[in-house]
Amino acid sequence: MKELKNLIRTIPDFPKKGILFRDITPILQDGNAFKKVITIFKKETPKDIKKVVAIESRGFIFGASLAYLLGIGFVPIRKSGKLPWKKVRIDYDLEYGTDTIEIHEDAIEKGEKVVLIDDLLATGGTALASVKLIEKCGGIVEKILFLVELTDLNGREKLKNYDVFSLIKF
Repeated sequence: MKELKNLIRTIPDFPKKGILFRDITPILQDGNAFKKVITIFKKETPKDIKKVVAIESRGFIFGASLAYLLGIGFVPIRKSGKLPWKKVRIDYDLEYGTDTIEIHEDAIEKGEKVVLIDDLLATGGTALASVKLIEKCGGIVEKILFLVELTDLNGREKLKNYDVFSLIKF
């Protein structure tokens, strides 16, 4: 995984001073690296899942690719006001405020096993809200996949009751 980690650019003070932004676009631009990531995610995915659920927006890149490779459905979790159909929503706390995410009410059937995927695990707030949203729809989260985990932010602790895999750790 060292070659994948080395492709990630670290950009200081973005989007604001004091933040080290981990830019994954070099992995996306390298066809072999991107293929390797999706192949690893496929190996990490339980065999009995029926859908890949991804968190807006970079999670869509990995989630749609994985769903295609597995030949199963893809479900987007979006920020409030972005989905056109009847939806289920959940509000969750951020470090300074709240946010809302939504999913179409018919996206996941009761008892359906899914894998959740996103590009980055930081504090874990959005991932945990996504898990709760899936469960609110009756879905079962079998595994959660991340490309990058920022270990010093302890996001994994919020997801301790779930099977979490992260490919690259900083």
